[in-house]
Amino acid sequence: FIILDEAQNTTVTQMKMFLTRMGNYSKIVVTGDTTQIDLPESVPSGLIDALQRLEQVPGVAVSRLSGEDIV
Repeated sequence: FIILDEAQNTTVTQMKMFLTRMGNYSKIVVTGDTTQIDLPESVPSGLIDALQRLEQVPGVAVSRLSGEDIV
């Protein structure tokens, strides 16, 4: 079981490196807030790129939380 927190600050290359380390029967949880990106404006977020590429892939689940989820 692998957790990547603050994934909004990964580059596309870093996210690809992380996700390609997933082995058979492993579970990965990636968390991040796309409104809190600290990368330079010219550097795309690996989290946003991964969401765009993987959201429709079978076996990949995406949960989006909003301010209404904060208690």
